[in-house]
Amino acid sequence: MQHHTSLIAILVYGFVLAFTLGALANRLRLSPLVGYLLAGVLAGPYTPGFIGDPELAPQLAEVGVILLMFGVGLHFSLRDLMSVRNIAIPGAIGQTLVATLLGWGLSELMGWRHIEGLIFGFSLATASTVVLLRAMEERRLLDTRRGKIAVGWLIVEDLACVIALVLIPALAGALGEGGTGSANAVDVAKTLAITFGKVAAFVAFMLIVGRKAIPWVLERIAGTGSRELFTLAVLSIAMGVAFGSAELFGVSFALGAFFAGMLLNESEFSHQAAQDSLPMRDAFAVLFFVSVGMLFDPGILIEHPWQVLATTLIIVFGKSAAAYVIVRAFGHPNSTALTISTSLAQIGEFAFIIAGLGLSLNILPKDGHDLVLASALITIMLNPLLFMGLDRWQARAEARAAREARVEPSKLGPITASGHVIVVGYGRVGRQLAQLLHDRDVQVVVVESDADRVTAARASGLQTVRGNVANELVMLEAAPERAKLAVFAMPKALEAGEAIERLKVINPAISVLARAHSEVEVKHLLAHGADAAVLAERELAYALRDMVLAMPPWRALRTQPGVQPV
Repeated sequence: MQHHTSLIAILVYGFVLAFTLGALANRLRLSPLVGYLLAGVLAGPYTPGFIGDPELAPQLAEVGVILLMFGVGLHFSLRDLMSVRNIAIPGAIGQTLVATLLGWGLSELMGWRHIEGLIFGFSLATASTVVLLRAMEERRLLDTRRGKIAVGWLIVEDLACVIALVLIPALAGALGEGGTGSANAVDVAKTLAITFGKVAAFVAFMLIVGRKAIPWVLERIAGTGSRELFTLAVLSIAMGVAFGSAELFGVSFALGAFFAGMLLNESEFSHQAAQDSLPMRDAFAVLFFVSVGMLFDPGILIEHPWQVLATTLIIVFGKSAAAYVIVRAFGHPNSTALTISTSLAQIGEFAFIIAGLGLSLNILPKDGHDLVLASALITIMLNPLLFMGLDRWQARAEARAAREARVEPSKLGPITASGHVIVVGYGRVGRQLAQLLHDRDVQVVVVESDADRVTAARASGLQTVRGNVANELVMLEAAPERAKLAVFAMPKALEAGEAIERLKVINPAISVLARAHSEVEVKHLLAHGADAAVLAERELAYALRDMVLAMPPWRALRTQPGVQPV
């Protein structure tokens, strides 16, 4: 029996290599994206050893693009954008224009055609969402003015890329095969008008039909109580809308997936949809980065080192300098300008999507695609080093300001509670618990990573730390050394166990309660330092039993032997 197939082989090699190199990159305090891309390089045709199926890899990458764009739409926040619109919108547009012009200028020196230079330059304009958000979260900046500007800036860049994914194929078609034609302005305008007409029809259909149909379907599926069906419904919506948008309206998979995610974001089930689809989105995102790496020829580093250096300088210094000047011109302080410019000094997933589209349409040369990938790898690796330098500069500046104000830097922290309860997770369980404690005048500090839940917690008058409790800086901001009790209301027992272990090191005297969904999870939590673990299903059964025994026909059974009180 034949067990070896190209699909199984590429999945196995892709996941194993990505995991190994991603874990190594993370150990070196680099973004795991570096590991995923290098895994693709090792599995590609330009390095010895296993070579992935060149026909199958792009198809898996397309699925990755659909789920990536679905995730972008699912987390799209118009509120976040509008809160910093005065700086984020003009800033992102201005910086994108500068980066595109610098890339086009370099392409002119290399003798490329204008359309190739514009695609190349635009590929250098958009920063990686993954890298930027990780850097912001590690430094506790997401809830600061600097963090909100950076996220809003990134949203505008993402929207620009979504628009570009619609326009680029239309322009390539108007210019003929490989963009070598000489179509006049009327032909280009006609092609663009047809494209915009198709997009408008698709948007109208989604706003009229999709806005009602998608929440209706999810509500009915959620009512069945089947998590598997709900997850399948979310993935079906993402893939179905993406495929349908391409087949029926002639727009890209990416635009369809983005709109599906954006409309789903309006549903009350958006958090559950994001959580349930996350494993699949992460898995195919990894395969996307692996497939991108497979197209990269490392020989570009030897054959064209000066072009690689020039491309890297455009990203690290060119567009960063533009961002710095724009932020300062809008009257923001030097620290904000440096943070924004440093966070944008890299490129990532959208650069790969734009460059890959240009390559497939023959409007970006293979060397241009390789230059984008090489500079992405270099800038993603450099970004943590740039932030380390910025952190040291800002630490000295803050220490100097603290001395001048005669205030110790350690007293500048926002959490002032003592003898408080730390509630980790502000979902259905954590929200109820935190509010009950707060109503009884118990000091509560909530730790939550979701932005909407953080906003809700703060609106309820709760001191709240935004971030993942697995991050030590997040944990320390909740002042665990002064807390009496920590309650892990989050449903992820494995992640909670690791956090409990670190929490006990910081404060051995703190009592820890945790939530579990199986006996195995209870044992895991207790083994990692929890003082007690509540098995939710068992407690629910006890509560229902008491309700049953409180009814007249069975009330007498409450006093009989063998019936244990809760």
